[in-house]
Amino acid sequence: MTAKKLVIGASGFLGSHVTRKLVEAGEDVRVMLRKTSSTKAIDDLDVERCYGDLFDEAAVRAAMTGCDVIYYCVVDARMWLRDPTPLFRTNVDGLRAVLDVATEDDIAAGLRKFVFTSTIGTLAISKTGLVTEDDPRNWTEGGAYVEARVAAEELLFEYVRDRGLPGVAMCVSTTYGPGDWQPTPHGGQVAMVAAGKMPFYPDFGLEVVGIEDAARAMLLAAEKGRNGERYIISDRFMTMREIQDVVADAAGVRRARIKVPLPVLRAGARLNDLAARVLRRDLMFASAGQKMSELMSPLDHSKAERELGWKPEPVEESLARAVAFFRAHR
Repeated sequence: MTAKKLVIGASGFLGSHVTRKLVEAGEDVRVMLRKTSSTKAIDDLDVERCYGDLFDEAAVRAAMTGCDVIYYCVVDARMWLRDPTPLFRTNVDGLRAVLDVATEDDIAAGLRKFVFTSTIGTLAISKTGLVTEDDPRNWTEGGAYVEARVAAEELLFEYVRDRGLPGVAMCVSTTYGPGDWQPTPHGGQVAMVAAGKMPFYPDFGLEVVGIEDAARAMLLAAEKGRNGERYIISDRFMTMREIQDVVADAAGVRRARIKVPLPVLRAGARLNDLAARVLRRDLMFASAGQKMSELMSPLDHSKAERELGWKPEPVEESLARAVAFFRAHR
């Protein structure tokens, strides 16, 4: 009997695309979801569904039984939360609960690979050259979200080192493409630009990758990734103006003409944080996110090309598909 592939977090943007790629490849796919999860992104797929929380040991064990690859796509990316407790509970404690089950003897015996969704926020930054997976991390200003993600990646490698987990970490950059049902904050921005509702562009840049390419990299890692290694999954560095111009052209709307300089963005983020405290509400334009966007550096993804055989398509194609998706599902 062919072993199943398990996707934990299959309702999310990346997880749903990983699930889709597996189905397209003819794999026998099982997904683990919460009962409350929206499944719009995978409702058309023939997959086995298991329901449960990360901390439901019995549900996790049942989902893992008979699976030789686990794709872990659970991420709480709400870096704007005033209380960071949920970030650490999901990103670190939830991962630990899952890894405890994955390293039990009966599950570990059949497990060939644990593919973990990490982030480029765990990498180094540089003003002089491209950052690789081997560069030591040299910054600490990313706030609670980045701290939680760094702790999660370190936890993964602790289980690789101490318990023999066959794990790899995929440092995925900002993803764009179709099927962003929630949408993600950056996907929501694409939707606004495509609708001609964003006449300005922020003065910073970021590493980007198509969501389908990121999903394909996850599958390649299951086959070719070396245990205990991490891989940068990103196409290239683009300014927000370049990204928004691609989106505007694909949508046939006017390009943004107004630049919002960094000092204005910083001031706006500080006002956001003040308003959040006064109103006792979580507001998305937080200083932590703005700081992270300023610090991100161009990356070198040649290791993924070399070891996984992964080569991303130009992200412009994914942005165009994102525009088509948002225009079809306004």
